[in-house]
Amino acid sequence: MNSCTVHRLAEQALLYSVAPPASLEVQRRIWAMAARAADWRGVVDVVPGMNNLTVIFDGSADVGALERNLKLAWASGEARNATGKLVEIPVRYGGEHGPDLGDVAAHTGLSPQEVARRHAAGEYVVYFLGFQPGFAYMGGLAPELATPRRREPRVAVPAGSVGIGGEQTGIYPAVLPGGWQLIGHTEAELFVADRDPPSLFAPGDIVRFVAEEIIA
Repeated sequence: MNSCTVHRLAEQALLYSVAPPASLEVQRRIWAMAARAADWRGVVDVVPGMNNLTVIFDGSADVGALERNLKLAWASGEARNATGKLVEIPVRYGGEHGPDLGDVAAHTGLSPQEVARRHAAGEYVVYFLGFQPGFAYMGGLAPELATPRRREPRVAVPAGSVGIGGEQTGIYPAVLPGGWQLIGHTEAELFVADRDPPSLFAPGDIVRFVAEEIIA
């Protein structure tokens, strides 16, 4: 069973953390806790993360009560199935679009074509958004595709890059430094400030990658 801790993250914030491993079951319980906590006295915001929940409160909150309620909410075992939408992401794998596809293939013992095929065959769940606007942390990567991050991160990863970082996969919404293994690229716009909603993804969404091209 995952062990749990709760501690003061800031003067007016608590962090409830669940020990690894991350799983969809744990994330569903985090979503249920967030829904409960949003209605507690003094709570102004709740931010689900990977195996954790941040609760931000104001001066009217009873911090001791919040801590007890978080523990009780987790102990209840209540889970919430987010009714997310299905999002299909077209991807070009390999070549200039995925310069690390060969490295992932070498690490996994699979051919580049098989890495791309298995990646596109998966069905992924958005656990939460973080790191940068529109960046979705997804669960569901096939265990055989797990590959450590690069030893030397890139200074600038192109927007739309599809990567693998350890046991996760994700897409860079904007140009940013990063160390994930880049296996493909999409033209999908993940975050547009004046779009409603701005982010293409939301927690609970189902994501499927559609292989438009595979260059070994």
